[in-house]
Amino acid sequence: MKLLFTCFNIYVFLASAATAGTLAQFRTVFGDIEVELYDQAKPVTVSNFISYVESGRYRDMFVHRLIPGFVVQGGGYTITNRGTTNWAIFSMATNPPVVNEYGYGATFSNVFGTIAMAKTAGNTNSASSQWFFNLTNNPALDANDVNNLFVVFGKVVRGTNILNLFNRFHTWTNPWTAFPAGTTNVVLHNRYSQPFNDVPLLWPSSSSLTTDTNLLFMDVTLLKVAVNTLRNGATEISWNSATSLTNVLEFTTNFPPVWQTALFTNGTGNRITVTNNSADPKRFYRIRAVY
Repeated sequence: MKLLFTCFNIYVFLASAATAGTLAQFRTVFGDIEVELYDQAKPVTVSNFISYVESGRYRDMFVHRLIPGFVVQGGGYTITNRGTTNWAIFSMATNPPVVNEYGYGATFSNVFGTIAMAKTAGNTNSASSQWFFNLTNNPALDANDVNNLFVVFGKVVRGTNILNLFNRFHTWTNPWTAFPAGTTNVVLHNRYSQPFNDVPLLWPSSSSLTTDTNLLFMDVTLLKVAVNTLRNGATEISWNSATSLTNVLEFTTNFPPVWQTALFTNGTGNRITVTNNSADPKRFYRIRAVY
């Protein structure tokens, strides 16, 4: 199996291999945030993150902390019965904490547009389900002490405009019944008790979280590429398409490669399956999500 990354997020794999992609989509009301995960450099951290996605625990998840000019954080809480009158907030069921990989392999700083694991203060190896996007360069989070060393395990490759939008959220405290003129987003600071004292809302709320539609949801899915050889010798390639991007399936039989296009299509977020009848065992494929 060969796996290559470029600015276009290229995934390369042998026809007889089966592998998972490393492009994660965070779907929000403002649009999708596309994230390239560092599965080669931070394998334990990325595997842990992927396990939450594949188990469905990052579905119906909402952002519970937003501090403009610092971070936006999720992975801690989900909604049950979303969209109904009996919706409720539940804490995320977590895996055991993972080992801190900050110093393993390549080192990535907490700069704008990166995603890192949240953890408990004073406990370096305490990351479990919560993550955050850096909304600015945060070098203090790289400090070599038990309160920091936050492990960056991916970067935004599309959707930094949404991160910039989060930086424009602001505090609005009075009057709660009037939406401030000229604004589109509101974040409430110190309105509720922890962990929701920095919860972002889409509309001011006078006393409580009265409706789940006021929350900022982030549903996470994966590109997840898979390649299987069928009984007749044909190759089946499937992946979760990157939304609103051109998804290109290409192949080569030589290295250095001479890439030939097998398919290009506009991604919708749904899974795409393509069958290629060539039984050439030396055929390599790649999928490009063009940014």
